[in-house]
Parts: sequence; C-alpha cells; structure tokens
Amino acid sequence: MMISAVEPPEAHGVARDGVRMLVARPSGVTHAHFSDLERFLRPGDLVVVNNSATMAAAVDGELTVHFSTWLDDGSWVVELRPEGTEGVAGQQIELPVGKLELVSPYVPGRLWRARVSVDVPDLLARFGRPIKYSYVPRQWPIADYQTVFARDSGSAEMPSAGRPFSVELVTSLVSAGVLFAPITLHTGVSSIEEGKPPLPERFHVPESTARLVRMTRASGGRVIAVGTTVTRALESAPDGGGGWTGLVLGPERPARIVDGLITGWHAPGASHLQLLQAVAGAELVGTAYAEASRKGYLWHEFGDSCLLLPS
Repeated sequence: MMISAVEPPEAHGVARDGVRMLVARPSGVTHAHFSDLERFLRPGDLVVVNNSATMAAAVDGELTVHFSTWLDDGSWVVELRPEGTEGVAGQQIELPVGKLELVSPYVPGRLWRARVSVDVPDLLARFGRPIKYSYVPRQWPIADYQTVFARDSGSAEMPSAGRPFSVELVTSLVSAGVLFAPITLHTGVSSIEEGKPPLPERFHVPESTARLVRMTRASGGRVIAVGTTVTRALESAPDGGGGWTGLVLGPERPARIVDGLITGWHAPGASHLQLLQAVAGAELVGTAYAEASRKGYLWHEFGDSCLLLPS
C-alpha cells in the first residue's frame, strides 16, 4: 500500500536526502536512502536537473486562484478553487489587488485562460502561497517547495524529483566524478495526475547541456534525468533550444536520450507513469511500483524517491 507524504521530511526529523530510495534495475530491486545515490552512479555519468523555481502560485481572494503558467500574449492559465468551481467567459474575479477576467476555457472543466489587471509576479510575491492538495493538511512555507537547484521562477508546482538533493550530496557526487547540468521546464498545475496527457509546458535546454549530453553518451556514460520534467525537455530538444513542448512520451514514443531516471512516486493512472515506462519499460516500472507498495513508500512531492536504471 502506498501512503501520501503529509509534510516535508524535515518536519519529522528526516533530512532532505534521508528519504527512502528504491533502486530498480533488471538485476533486481535495492532499498536504500537518497543519500546513498553515489553507490549507484559512476564517474562520467551526467545528472540533468531542472532549475525552475516554484512560484507561490495560489492566491486567495473572492475565490482561490491557482496561477498555472503565462502565455505568449500576456494572459495566464488559471485554475479556480475550491475544486468543482465553475466559471463563465467574461466573469471577473476580485483579487487581493486588482481583478482577473476569464477569457476562454483552456482545459474545459479545469483550466481557464484569463487576463489579469495587475503584474502577476508582484501579486504572487505579496499575496501568494504554495499550491497544496488535501493530502497535505497544513500550509508550508515556499522554501519547503524549492529544490537546491531552483533559480528561474516559473513552476506552479515543485519539480519534486529534485527535492531530496542536498548541497552536501551534490558536492559529494561532483567530487566523485559525476557531472551535473541544468535545463529549465516550468510545470503547470498537475492535470496530468488525472490521467490526461500532459499540457504544453515552457522549457529551455541550454546548448551547453546538450553538448554535455552528447559527450556523455559518446564516452559511455549515462544520462540520468532528475524527474519527468527533465526527461520531457531533453527528449524535446536534444540539440538544445526551447519554447513550448507538447511532447508526450509513452509506448508510441520511447525515450531516446535518457538512460536513467530519478523520480518520485505518482498515483496509478497518471500520465507520468507512461513517461517512466518510456524510459525504463513497463516491466521494470511495474516491479518498482509493486515493491514500493509492499514496503509502504511515500507518495507525492514530500515523499520517497525511485531510481530507475534499465541498463
């Protein structure tokens, strides 16, 4: 049985890198802790991380509004809360300062395209709080929703696969010859947890990262993606670049760049699972989930971790 993590591990005396980590390889499953990561990586491996920082994307006003992402025309994709709240085109919603106007459905029944009368980053800095869901009973500060790699603000929800990394662990891995490189992919609200295909997301793969990926693969090292966001970005632009990606990885489009994946635990039916299978294969992912369920690993953004090494 899988259990949702209800708070950051630090709240009950466990360090970020002290969470449990299941390592799944064709030779079998190993139970470890995230701080043991060096045992499973080799000098010359490349770990690619997402440097997107999490926004305080929930604002409470007349209704609660989750700001998901900004569009090229200056409008925003938003979600109205509480769950089940319906809107109509042209509806105006009062915010702590200014107002928001619903323009048109973005995902019918879930997300709206909206215009906002004030600067949204300033609004979020003054009045925002991190988005949380019912399995987390209390509010935690925005610092608990940032990874050590956070640099470029823009994610509505934390790129949580990178959360267990600590500065000390990164330093130890670098000293052992493991390479690190960044991408940026800004996550929206998690409609993908409903089993729907992931929405287009704004991303950028630096040319320097793409070059390191090529060098690593040419020299026999492994490209280890930290999270589904990194996997999607690398597979969308293997030679570098960015913009918007609508790439959906799965049985029809397996991964071609990523050799291994560090990930959290996602609910059954989530489209995340298809992406995991695109990297590691359905059999290995199924084995990992069955064993994690048997051992009571924790789900979601504050939960435990998994390292998938299919080769």
